[in-house]
Amino acid sequence: MGLLDGMFGQLVSSLGGSDPQHKNLVNSVLQMVSAPEAGGLAGIVKGFDSGGLANLVQSWVSTGKNLPATAQQIEQGLGVEKIMALAQSVGLTPDVVKAKLAEVLPQVIDKLTPDGVIPASLHPKR
Repeated sequence: MGLLDGMFGQLVSSLGGSDPQHKNLVNSVLQMVSAPEAGGLAGIVKGFDSGGLANLVQSWVSTGKNLPATAQQIEQGLGVEKIMALAQSVGLTPDVVKAKLAEVLPQVIDKLTPDGVIPASLHPKR
């Protein structure tokens, strides 16, 4: 995973240090963006586009300034089911997961798209 591995420590620190639940959430996010069966990063971007949040997610992909996300926008872009599954898998409430993802997901997407495009390695296998 290379780039994803390098992001892990940085993202855990931004979430509040060494809390195992936060580490698990960051790990789950990194798995989500790299999982071809879930559409990878391209699938996440598509979900935000479909949810009416194209301007928001494109700010994270582009090389410009990232627009901030709210917990409600994270739920709108990812869907309730994905939020619930993440919450259950990491042992946090859905509200905490949405709040933390509002902090982390823009950073993850921004760092994975330094040239303003989604790398081929993060598109689903065809």
